[in-house]
Amino acid sequence: MANVAQLIRRQSSRELLRVPLDRLELRELQHRLLPAPGDQATAGPALYGTTNAAFVEDGTSPSSSVIQQQFLGSGSSGTSGVPSSAAARNRLTSLDRIDEKEEHNNGASCGAGIITTLDKVDATVGQNPPGVDPSSGDERENWDSKLSFLLATIGYAVGLGNVWRFPYLAQKNGGGAFLIPYAIMLAVEGMPIVFLELAIGQRLRKGAIGVWAQISPYLGGIGIASTVVSFNVALYYNTIIAWCLYYLFQSFQYPLPWSECPKEYFENGSYITNMECKRSSPTQYFWYRETLDISPDINTPQSFNWKITLCLFIAWFLAYLCMAKGIASSGKVVYITATFPYIVLIIFFVRGMTLHGMADGLAHLFTPKWEKLADPVVWLEAGTQIFFSLGLAFGGLIAFSSYNPVSNHCYRDAILVSLTNFFTSMFAAVVIFSVIGFKARMTYENCLETQNQTLGRLFDTTIIGANELASDTVGADGRQLSLVLQEMPVCDLQQELDNTASGTGLAFIICTEAVNQFPLAPLWSVLFFLMLLTLGIDSQFGTLEGVITSIVDLKIFPRVRKEILTASLCGFCCILSIIFTHGAGNYIFTLFDDFSGNVPLLIIAFFECIAVSYFYGLNRFANDIELMTGSRPGIYWMMCWKYLSPLTMMIIVIASFAKIIVEGSGYLAWVAETGTTRHLEWPPWAQVLIAILVLVSALWIPGIAVARMFGCQPLADEPPAWFPAKELREFRKLDVRHEPSTMEKFLFCIHEDGSEGLCCPTSSSSQSKANSP
Repeated sequence: MANVAQLIRRQSSRELLRVPLDRLELRELQHRLLPAPGDQATAGPALYGTTNAAFVEDGTSPSSSVIQQQFLGSGSSGTSGVPSSAAARNRLTSLDRIDEKEEHNNGASCGAGIITTLDKVDATVGQNPPGVDPSSGDERENWDSKLSFLLATIGYAVGLGNVWRFPYLAQKNGGGAFLIPYAIMLAVEGMPIVFLELAIGQRLRKGAIGVWAQISPYLGGIGIASTVVSFNVALYYNTIIAWCLYYLFQSFQYPLPWSECPKEYFENGSYITNMECKRSSPTQYFWYRETLDISPDINTPQSFNWKITLCLFIAWFLAYLCMAKGIASSGKVVYITATFPYIVLIIFFVRGMTLHGMADGLAHLFTPKWEKLADPVVWLEAGTQIFFSLGLAFGGLIAFSSYNPVSNHCYRDAILVSLTNFFTSMFAAVVIFSVIGFKARMTYENCLETQNQTLGRLFDTTIIGANELASDTVGADGRQLSLVLQEMPVCDLQQELDNTASGTGLAFIICTEAVNQFPLAPLWSVLFFLMLLTLGIDSQFGTLEGVITSIVDLKIFPRVRKEILTASLCGFCCILSIIFTHGAGNYIFTLFDDFSGNVPLLIIAFFECIAVSYFYGLNRFANDIELMTGSRPGIYWMMCWKYLSPLTMMIIVIASFAKIIVEGSGYLAWVAETGTTRHLEWPPWAQVLIAILVLVSALWIPGIAVARMFGCQPLADEPPAWFPAKELREFRKLDVRHEPSTMEKFLFCIHEDGSEGLCCPTSSSSQSKANSP
């Protein structure tokens, strides 16, 4: 993308002699590519904000008077007030140099004087006056504004897991006590890796594949692994959006279709209640039978679900529309998708605080069970949740930050995104459990009312008064009291509060059952599923953007426009994702959800820390961050990148494998005869598919390294990234280079010559090269 952008800019500069001076001023002031009408025929398809530096911190755009003076001072002789063309060529990519060589070979037809003048115009436009943000010289596609980037990143990080996974884990793993391991894991692995990915993407100006391949050709497999995982997750994640669309469409009717069991009518006009629904509940029946049309197990797919297939097509079409123009379109869509869930959560929060039973739900959520802290599974689930909640190692954060100006303050962004994610999870848990408390209280009171009516009819007493009667008291139907009490359902508020779930069970069964009891239930249902839809779709943006950016940076299809590439990818994924729409599709969805991302992403994030700490060099990375943000990361962050975060992820991976070996692995299958679910083990072919999902991504990391060792070059060497170190140092007013302290030298093995490490020290010469523009 960057090479094409620079080629178009160079072609446009050849027309500068015919472009009015005010056009040149406008282009420089806006820091954007504004092609003249004559450029459309030669420049190809228009790009989207290729040099937009719309958000800067301290610098300002060069004034028009400066540009006018520089431009008027450059004549055909080109000696006064214009930098040499050699200085400008240092900023050019290889494509520009090839272009210059062709111009030089064809000098007889073009005229040497014209080429010299145009080179000087290019040099004048590319050079920044003192005090101007160096980001204006970047040719990579940029965000339209800082707000667009923040909303896209927050929308990507804040997803469905915050609403339907965190509340369940908090209630299951000790209530308020769960916040302790969750906050520790956020500080040890969550925020450090968010900071690392945002910083390395902004520094190296590439997607996931290009970033790690540029650090070392042996590490290119990390980026490919991230792209494969993102592809696998995007494949099934849109199925959730399809389900949300189906429920959203069904919400525009009264009463809601899941509010009561369907009736089966006979020819004489009589009817009976559907027995499968009667054995379970209306919400369970609508989810398993009406929505999924689920089969008994994964081996019997049975019927094809055309309703969900149609919703799936719509979901992929929506994903394409939102991403067709790259960040130029998705950056606008996030103004809706990132803010609307918070509006709905606030509405539900206000409603939840007025519900009867709200206090029961919140007390059940936050009452600490301190003994749970001694359970290693609690720490494992806290680490896993914070990792996947932030969307780490997918490549989405790296792709998003690569479109930022080099002077963007990525440290503040990392803190903001991480804390927003954390407090969103807390806020969503309060909202969900206020609703669950209401549902549990209503169920409990209805149960007591049923018991009181039964006992009052049979024994002329209530459930309370029944305690005063003898157990052998005979009722109106001839049965003894003890037998009647045994047959009556148990009314237990605590049991109702414990009867929660995560994932689809929470969203499509428990919450829909609570919404049934709201006044104006269809309105609340529409709001709820619109919230889930927007939460899911902007996370899908980030996941797909990681795939698309990697394909663009690899130049696999160099002549294909980005919107066509996006349409092709969405169409291909749409066809493959049909496997989730038949009767056994939900079981395959569970398989993908459990194994396509969990272990591979932990492995990828582990090697990301290794790549930055032991290949790129911590001191070098800290120097880059200081140039970009104006402040150097503290020792805590460097300790996390080099020691704490990799160790934590290694422990989580080992514990995950140990848990699978000890407890086994399976899925919950629906039993229509009893209206309940049962646990089944994965069949042999599914276990093979699990191994393929894990290995097809993780094996790229050692595979690329081994191929390079034997002389094979599966990935082209990445050219050095554009990084104006000298200009950034002047812009940030960093007069003195940082000298590592004694503690830094000891902790991170930094030597006097600038190299790092004990066994395989990084070269100080390579570090100095990296900081040169």
